[in-house]
Amino acid sequence: MTAIGMAVPQKRIDNVFFESFLETTDEWIVSRTGIKTRYHTAEDEFTSDLCIKAAANLLETFPGVTLDGVDMILVSTVTPDQPMPSMACRLQYKLDLPQAGALDVYAACAGFSYAVVVAKGLISAGTHRKILVFGAETLSKITDFTDRTSCMLFGDGAGVVLLEADELGNVGACITGASGEGGPDLYISGFAKTIDGHPLKMDRTIVQNGRKVFKWAVTKVAEQMPVLAAKNGLTLDEIDWFVPHSANLRIIEAISNETGFPVEKTLESIVDFGNTSSASIPIALYRGIVTGKVKKGDKIMLLGFGGGLAYAGTVITW
Repeated sequence: MTAIGMAVPQKRIDNVFFESFLETTDEWIVSRTGIKTRYHTAEDEFTSDLCIKAAANLLETFPGVTLDGVDMILVSTVTPDQPMPSMACRLQYKLDLPQAGALDVYAACAGFSYAVVVAKGLISAGTHRKILVFGAETLSKITDFTDRTSCMLFGDGAGVVLLEADELGNVGACITGASGEGGPDLYISGFAKTIDGHPLKMDRTIVQNGRKVFKWAVTKVAEQMPVLAAKNGLTLDEIDWFVPHSANLRIIEAISNETGFPVEKTLESIVDFGNTSSASIPIALYRGIVTGKVKKGDKIMLLGFGGGLAYAGTVITW
């Protein structure tokens, strides 16, 4: 992993926005989620647009890097501009990378981590040498703004990293897993009207059982953190930074309480950007790097979790 970039829309949404049409307050939102602001796309602004801006930011942030030779594009999103063609194909065209393969990864909030695992595998297999991995969402376009329990959670944004072949490498051992029985607890409807006999809300907005997802996330992440560290020959004490999916600040705090991992060594994007699903981990990592928190040689655990229910993670050495 040699470079990173991010982008969010211009339209900033503060908590007071929700007070005009919901029975809620800034204090209530912050106390339960930690979120202060998030960003929403314009009506004519889409996921591919944010990806293009994130790629431009990557090149601006790391001026010695170029996209010449990129031979694969992976995009994690549940909010593509359209179901087909894929976001990766659209970006291959828009970024003028004619030699690159293109694939979307559909694993919701765990998608960016899954895509990094896939990219590592492709490079390790020798089939590819330079891969762009995006995590990008326009969740405001699939948010039910009548749902007082969840509509204030979601924001729009994109992050991207560049992975390149190297003799040493800095992307370590990975974990992947799922609890597929949790499908009805976090979904966006499509064609089928049920999941495992559970009737679905058929309006193609995000639906979640907040309490069940909260409990699963805390339990599963607390269980897997030491497993992932051990696979990399480390203990949790040797991890410099933890970057979980930023679903809710209270989830992050609960994971810290369960594991004893210091919350001050956790990088989040939830407070300023809301829950951006696939984009939350690269945005949090980007901010840690550009602010100077993350130092060269730091060991950083990435662990995504979400719809599926699914999880994936790795440890990188910056």
